[in-house]
Amino acid sequence: MESGQQQQPLWRGLGLLGRGGDRGPGLGPGGCERRLLWVASLLCVLLDLQLPGLLAAGQAEIENHLEMGRKLLAAGQLAEALSHYHSAVEIDPKNYLTYYKRATIYLAMGKFKSALPDLSKAIELKPDFLAARLQRGNILLKQGSTEEAKQDFEAVLRNNPDNAEAQSQLARVTELEFSMAEGRAAFQRKNYVGAISILDRAIEISPWDPEAKELRSECYLLLGDFRKAILDLKPTTKLRNDNRAAFLKLSKLHYNLGEQEESLSQVRECLKLDPDDKDCFSHYKHVKKLAKQLESAEEHIKAQRYEDAIEKYKAAMKTEPNVEVYTTKAKERICHCLSKSKQLREAIDVCTEAHQLDPRNIFILRDRAEAYILNEELEKAIEDYQEAREFDSENEEIKEGLEKAHKLLKQSKKRDYYKILGIRRYPCRLQNSFTTAFSVEVRSQTPPVCVSPRNASKQEIIKAYRKLAQQWHPDNFQSEDEKKEAEKKFIDIAAAKEVLADTEMRQKFDSGEDPLDPENQQGGTGHQHQWPFEFNPFGSGNFHFKFQFN
Repeated sequence: MESGQQQQPLWRGLGLLGRGGDRGPGLGPGGCERRLLWVASLLCVLLDLQLPGLLAAGQAEIENHLEMGRKLLAAGQLAEALSHYHSAVEIDPKNYLTYYKRATIYLAMGKFKSALPDLSKAIELKPDFLAARLQRGNILLKQGSTEEAKQDFEAVLRNNPDNAEAQSQLARVTELEFSMAEGRAAFQRKNYVGAISILDRAIEISPWDPEAKELRSECYLLLGDFRKAILDLKPTTKLRNDNRAAFLKLSKLHYNLGEQEESLSQVRECLKLDPDDKDCFSHYKHVKKLAKQLESAEEHIKAQRYEDAIEKYKAAMKTEPNVEVYTTKAKERICHCLSKSKQLREAIDVCTEAHQLDPRNIFILRDRAEAYILNEELEKAIEDYQEAREFDSENEEIKEGLEKAHKLLKQSKKRDYYKILGIRRYPCRLQNSFTTAFSVEVRSQTPPVCVSPRNASKQEIIKAYRKLAQQWHPDNFQSEDEKKEAEKKFIDIAAAKEVLADTEMRQKFDSGEDPLDPENQQGGTGHQHQWPFEFNPFGSGNFHFKFQFN
C-alpha cells in the first residue's frame, strides 16, 4: 500500500456500503435490504461448500460409535456399549436406528422401562418400522398393558398379515385379558387357591405386571403363606413408581414372621420415598424399639449377663404382646438364660412353656435337657435329647448331649462322688423366685451353702472331704464291724476327693465317665486304681492314716 493512502474498512471492501464515504457500517438509504440479501446468499454458498464435509465427518463419528457399541455388546460389556450408543444418539437425534439399537442394549441389561421411550421414538421417526413395533408390543404385553400391546401387534399385521410373531402375541393378549378377568372373579368368590392357579398363567405371560403379582400375593396372604406373599409383593416395589404401600406391607409381613431387621430395612425404603409418611414412620419407630431390645438382649447373652438378658426379653414381650413369634422367641431365650445361670426349676418351667409354643425347636429341648441334667432328672433329659434328635438327626450338639445324659444315667447307678461328699441339692430362693439350687451338707450343724454340685469350688470340695474324713476315720471306732464300715466309707470319701479335686478327672466325671471305674481304664484291662495318699489303709490292723488335705 502506498504511503499516504488510507486503509479501506472491511465493510467497504465487501461492498456493504453505499456511497456514504467513511460513515461506517450505517448503510445508505435504500441499499440496506439489497446488501443483506447479498451477504446471506454469500454465506449460503460458503455453507454449501462446507456441508458435505461436515456431514461426512458426523456420519463417520456415528458409525464409529455404533461399531464400538457392537463390539462391546458382543463382548458382554453392556454398560460400555451403552455409552457409545448414547453418543450416537446425541450426534444424530433424528436417526431412528440408533434409538432402536440403544433400546436393545437396555433390554439386554433388563432395563425395559428405559427401552420403551427409545422404541417409541424410533416408531415416531419411522412409523413403518415393524421390528420396533414388535419389540414395544412385547414389552407392553409383559407389563400387562394389553390395549397398547394389541395396537402395536395389529399395526404390524396390517403391514405384514403373515407375521407369525405378531399373530402369536396377539393371541397371548387375548389370553392374558381372559386370565386376569377370571383371576379377579375367583378372588371375589374367595376361591384363593383357584385364583392363584389362574394368575400363575397370567404372570407367566406378563411377568412385569404389578397388578397380577399383587393379587396373587394377597391370595397367599389370606391363605397364611407369608413367604410366598412376600416373594410376589417384593418385585412390585420396582414395577410401580413410589410404591410406599408395598414397602410398608412388606415390612409388616417380615415383622409378623419375627424378622425385625428385614422389617426395618423395608420400612426405611418407604421413608426414603417420603420421610413424612405417617404410617411408615409410626411403624418404623415401633419396629426399631423392639429390634433394639432384642439386639441388646443378645449382647447380654454373649457377655453371659443372663439376668440382664432376661429383663430385656421381658421388656420386648411388653413392647410386642400380640405377635406370638416374639413371645415364643423371648421365652426360648429366657429358657436358655435360666438354664445357663443354673436357675433350674424356673428354667424347666419356662422351657416347658416355650416348648408348648414351638414344639419342634431343638434349642428349647436342648436347654431343658441341660436343666434336667443339673437337676438330676436324667431320664427326662434323655427324652428331650431324643425328641430333638428326631427333628435334627445331624446336630452334633444334640448327639453329644444325648450321649452325656446316657453316661450320667449309667453313672448315677454307680458311685456318685458328689453325694458321697454330702454335696447334694438344697431348695433355696434366688431373686424372689423359688428355684432349685444345691448345698454342701456334712454331718456338722453348719448351715448349708446354696451351690450347684457341679459348680462347687475346689475349696468347698476339700472342706466337705475334711469333715467327712475326720468323721469316718476308722480310728474313731472300736468294734471290728464299725471299723470295716468306716473303712469302706473312708475309701469312698477319699476316692470322691481325688476325683472332684482334680480338674481333669472331675471333667470326665461331669461328662458321665467315672475315671476310677476299672472299665474306663486304658484298654479296659480292669487294673485297680492306685491311691495317691501317703498311707496304706490295709497295711496294718491299727489303721494309722496320714492325710493330705491339699
